[in-house]
Amino acid sequence: MERAGLIEEGCTTPKHRIPEAFKCPPPPRKKSQGVAKREPPKNGYFQPPDLDALFTMQTRREALWLVAINC
Repeated sequence: MERAGLIEEGCTTPKHRIPEAFKCPPPPRKKSQGVAKREPPKNGYFQPPDLDALFTMQTRREALWLVAINC
């Protein structure tokens, strides 16, 4: 190999070094959630008297009967 007029023979160790890896940045922080606990309403919660009627399960026969009437 010829460099700058000098003749080198054989193998040599590279003169440059591999740079050290950069340290990764920390992960982003999660946004803080509302810590304050909500107070119940002063007048209480509204409870209609027929609320349970909305969530009762009907038998299949009653449901089909209601569909047949409405068609």
